[in-house]
Amino acid sequence: MSNRSNNQGRAFEYICLITLEREISKYRKAEIVSNSSFDAALTAWNSIDKSVQTSLMISAESVIKTIFDLEPMIIEKDEDKIDLLIQPDTKGEIGDVRDIVAIRKSKKWEIGFSVKHNHFAVKHSRLAKTLDFGQRWYNKKCSKQYWHDVKPIFEYLSKEKEKDTKWKDLPDKERDVYVPLLNAFVDEIKRAYKEYSELPQKMVEYLLGAFDFYKIISIDNENLTQIQTFNMKGTLNQKSSKYEPKLKIPLVNLPTRLVNIEIKPGSTNKVELYLDNGWQFSFRIHNASTIVEPSLKFDIQIEGMPTSIISINCFWNNK
Repeated sequence: MSNRSNNQGRAFEYICLITLEREISKYRKAEIVSNSSFDAALTAWNSIDKSVQTSLMISAESVIKTIFDLEPMIIEKDEDKIDLLIQPDTKGEIGDVRDIVAIRKSKKWEIGFSVKHNHFAVKHSRLAKTLDFGQRWYNKKCSKQYWHDVKPIFEYLSKEKEKDTKWKDLPDKERDVYVPLLNAFVDEIKRAYKEYSELPQKMVEYLLGAFDFYKIISIDNENLTQIQTFNMKGTLNQKSSKYEPKLKIPLVNLPTRLVNIEIKPGSTNKVELYLDNGWQFSFRIHNASTIVEPSLKFDIQIEGMPTSIISINCFWNNK
């Protein structure tokens, strides 16, 4: 992700937080928790153009009514306050993809929002020389066969790194790196699934996080912001002591079977994963640096979702 995109993403987190605090305060006390993540988001906000700020502000405002309709616990008038905070990026490393969290401590209640600006990516995970993706993704160590298969690939990359070779100067990075690495990745997933039937569920929990959340995606060129409901554990959409949610969302079924995983036909850098219950993901591998290194990134996208994940389009009011 470029610095510009990163700044705009953090700026969107900032204005979503500020807008939530302002609108919640019309009903009950709300307070922003000051931390280093908030400071970084504020710095990003101050670094972007005024015109972009205006668009992000309109985008954030467009989702408020819908969020309140989904979550009456937010606007229920009570004596306790709602704490609002931006979480550090390190939370994502331990399975928490929520960027913003709203908490009512006295009720032991919280909800979270994953905030995206003009992109739908789920995660940017890595394959690397010593990184055991199996242990991290689905709690099962990669096999000896996997390490045997990837060893020559990463040794080749390590030697090129020592020479300060640029990725663009490799003779054929697709044939020599991408394809054999993706083949090893696909074979390892298939191998692990034969021994570990919970792999499909664990993979989705890794990719989407250990907590239920709403994904808020600003789609600027369409003048709308989309809310997606990831209610996998049933913690979203709860009624308050006084009110039922005005909008009801269903529980999401996690996958139980791996249907297929393969390199996309005609591609040299993308794997497609098909699971039951409507889940489909793509994994596009790419180098995330100029100089060669024994580590590559996945851009992971949801290509198909269960019908129980509801997408709500909130159109902007540009007046």
